[in-house]
Amino acid sequence: MSLAFVSSPSFRPFSTARPPVKFPTSGKLRPPRPPAAAVRASSTRGESDGFTQKSGYLFELSTSDANALVDYNIKRIAAIYRRKPLIVVRRLVQLAVAFGRWFGARFVDEFTEKSDEMFEVRARELRRILQELGPAYVKIAQAVSSRSDLIPPSYLDQLSLLQDRIAPFSTDVALKTIEKELGLPIDLVFSEISPEPIAAASLGQVYQARLRSSGQLVAVKVQRPGVQAAISLDILILRYVAGIIKILGKFNSDLQAVIDEWASSLFREMDYVNEAKNGIKFRELYGDIKDVVVPEMYQEYTTRKVIVMEWIEGQKLVEVKDLYLVEVGVYCSFRQLLECGFYHADPHPGNLLRTDDGKLAYLDFGMMGEFRKELQLGFIEACLHLVNRDYDALSEDFVTLGFLPPTADREAVTNALTGVFKDAIAKGIRNISFGDLSGNLGFTMYKFKFQIPSYFSLVIRSLAVLEGIAISFDPNYKVLGSTYPWIARKVLTDSSPELKSTLISVLYKDGVFRIDRLESLLSESLRAETKKALAKQPVEAAGSKVVVKQLLSFTLTEKVTFSPLLFYRSTSFFVAFICTHIFCFDEFTHIFCNIWQGSFIREILLQEVAKVGFCIPSTCGFVL
Repeated sequence: MSLAFVSSPSFRPFSTARPPVKFPTSGKLRPPRPPAAAVRASSTRGESDGFTQKSGYLFELSTSDANALVDYNIKRIAAIYRRKPLIVVRRLVQLAVAFGRWFGARFVDEFTEKSDEMFEVRARELRRILQELGPAYVKIAQAVSSRSDLIPPSYLDQLSLLQDRIAPFSTDVALKTIEKELGLPIDLVFSEISPEPIAAASLGQVYQARLRSSGQLVAVKVQRPGVQAAISLDILILRYVAGIIKILGKFNSDLQAVIDEWASSLFREMDYVNEAKNGIKFRELYGDIKDVVVPEMYQEYTTRKVIVMEWIEGQKLVEVKDLYLVEVGVYCSFRQLLECGFYHADPHPGNLLRTDDGKLAYLDFGMMGEFRKELQLGFIEACLHLVNRDYDALSEDFVTLGFLPPTADREAVTNALTGVFKDAIAKGIRNISFGDLSGNLGFTMYKFKFQIPSYFSLVIRSLAVLEGIAISFDPNYKVLGSTYPWIARKVLTDSSPELKSTLISVLYKDGVFRIDRLESLLSESLRAETKKALAKQPVEAAGSKVVVKQLLSFTLTEKVTFSPLLFYRSTSFFVAFICTHIFCFDEFTHIFCNIWQGSFIREILLQEVAKVGFCIPSTCGFVL
């Protein structure tokens, strides 16, 4: 859920029922920017809290039952609702009627040939239905709301409203919740607060306030009443439906485990104390990345249902069409997934902002994921083997990552993967999209009992959202093509034994040194810069790639017949390389020096150069 937008309403006293607070004459907030204010007002004006009205009966839990739903435990949830069969039946009827009526209307539109005419109407109706059904269904909609390449524009516009423009619940209820959670009168904590929420999403809504103690402008997020009870029952239902689908559809993947993984992260997201800790950790790990902003958390004002953090002004990244910040996000995702292993698992467009000074701000740290070391290594190896068309090794990677059972027929899998990926890889890594890789994979996954590991749904979503944002204003953007250069550089510079072994397996095939693969890794590593940096010296970068190719070709080919001319030309390239790149200190020099400082790649290069050196005296009849 997004915590900051481009505008700020004026502050108000805390409640009409309580004496007005005397605000200081200085320190008033800036007036709202009309365009954003108008958009927000138009999106929610006249709408009531449909979730509370239509699904409020789900909130009726005893204190002991409510306390039992603090953490995700499917057995505990099942035990609670086994004692409440009428609520379960009522929810099932509500779901059946809501979706049945909508699909029925779509069928009538098709039958009467009014589909185009009623398209936007049905999109609005679907958004309203999802909003009334509550957080679980809103979260599912948020997951697809960034994919302009998959969702029709009318539906995309409506589903995008579910990111942060859901009709809010009562402000009086929100303010009472703040006081109850903090154990203090609200006017002792804040000197000012916005009269209405700035943003409202599936789990809570956000107010802008000013801390009385420091005068700091902050965002105050308050949890929506009843969300844990509603989500618990809906997960129980979805899990039951997933079990039926798995049986009837003969799915290899454990759909219930995927739902369990998602549900666990969703329950963690509802604990704002946990979110504050995540935000602090995220800021420590990635706050130093150039042009990345992570808000400060105020733990002393944070409880399970209320969180206070630094206010950040900005616009949604998807609205400003800043491809450079998408590249920044790609690099940050690379760091999250393949270096630190702690990643933002809910980066929908409402949680990514372009700040007023042109930086990328991350918000909402409730749903985070852990990517273990062995999975990081497996993912890197799979990317390298895919790019280099090493499908034998790729089938092994799929076992390591949990996509294939260890008993799978490797040879048959290799042949199948070759048929699936060869056309996509022929385009080059820079032109591969998620759609290219998944387009023909369905039959192969079914035939060889591919599984979708529970962790993978969150990982792929974190990357797919970035690609979806970029595609909305650059249809040719490919997030995999932007991520691979960072993988190439990591493989060339990392000193870990695991990646050394990976590099050896990539560069040597049947004991033969593959110059073309080293050239590819070096060339791709040159692209491991954001577009803003690359735009500075495009000519020099291109020239650097030529030098890499020529240098490697003349010095590291084993099948060589010595001649003075060849020796002269090879030496000339070394001299040209030194003069052009060492003394000019251009972008390539910086990158090459970083790679050269990695002792392992230096050892490989010197070893291969030595092989050429030993050929020279024997060819000329010299004795050393």
